[in-house]
Amino acid sequence: MGLTTAELFKKARKIEIASRRLVDEVLSGQYHSVFKGRGVIFSDVRPYYPGDDIRAIDWNITARMNAPHVKQFVEERDRTVNLMIDMSASGFFGSTGATKREIAAELAAVVAFSAIKNNDRVGLYIITDKVERYL
Repeated sequence: MGLTTAELFKKARKIEIASRRLVDEVLSGQYHSVFKGRGVIFSDVRPYYPGDDIRAIDWNITARMNAPHVKQFVEERDRTVNLMIDMSASGFFGSTGATKREIAAELAAVVAFSAIKNNDRVGLYIITDKVERYL
């Protein structure tokens, strides 16, 4: 079931639209870094320790507790999503309307589009018995 380049681009566009809807409606959960720092998402208030950045002092809590306290924030980190697709000869097998190779490509496209929507980096390994290409 060989597809032309135009058909592949049309199919990829449909996958992009479907995955965008899936990410927006179903898979919209965000993740946070385990690193505490100067991020924008408030995490916690803790007592001030010598050496802490004085710009992080929460003056309201400090006045209420009669001791200096600092705000902690969660740093947002982007992730790299690495996809591996097996393009060996076994990928030409398929008992439904598509081969394993086509299904793997569609699945990789959905995952890649959702990662891109999340502002993450995406890498793709195309492998047979060795790594053929990294994108």
